[in-house]
Amino acid sequence: MGMKAKVALGAVVGVVVIGAVSANSGGDDGSSKGSDKDSSASAGQKPGTAKDSGSEAAAEKKVAFEGDGDFQVGSDIKPGTYRTTGNTDDMCYWERAKDASGEMESLLANDNVSGTSYVTIKATDKLFTSSGCNDWEAVDTKAKGGSPADEMAGSGGMYRVGVDIAPGTYKSTGNTDDMCYWERSKDSEHSLDSIIANNNVSGSAVVTISASDAYFKTSGCQDWKKTG
Repeated sequence: MGMKAKVALGAVVGVVVIGAVSANSGGDDGSSKGSDKDSSASAGQKPGTAKDSGSEAAAEKKVAFEGDGDFQVGSDIKPGTYRTTGNTDDMCYWERAKDASGEMESLLANDNVSGTSYVTIKATDKLFTSSGCNDWEAVDTKAKGGSPADEMAGSGGMYRVGVDIAPGTYKSTGNTDDMCYWERSKDSEHSLDSIIANNNVSGSAVVTISASDAYFKTSGCQDWKKTG
């Protein structure tokens, strides 16, 4: 696509939240293309720490596919959940599509990413497009463990609950102009149905992340700290 559609479908953050609840709000991918800001990105804990040996480090991080290109689901890439980390300035753009026509109607979900993004590609998807992203790696969503953090970067993107961050109540202060967007998600498909709750915030934001939530997204916010 010529200039890389840098605008995510509905990942807008700034205008789409329905009240504070937003089970049908558009702060996520999957609404209509055209917002400047998006709600995804993803923060994150980088997978494992590299060991001294270069070969061991390479073995630890297995690249599933590159961050640029069109990938046919089933032949180029397998269905599953993938993660990209370390992206900056919303320059990473991805989309799931039901065909390769390139038309708006074929889009299932998309996002512009800073930090980390998790995306679940379904067997019924036909094409996954990634532009300007760091490499994607497969994620075992059944694996738990690690040391979940109790604070997160306000523009870190997408955190996996119970793995990247601990459940609990978090606070972010000093936000301006409704540019802080947060979202609790039940999966990483990035559809409107994925959203449990979301909001755009000025001033202080307080949100309780449940242990049953799958992911927490944060974009344009001041850093979050666990308060309870």
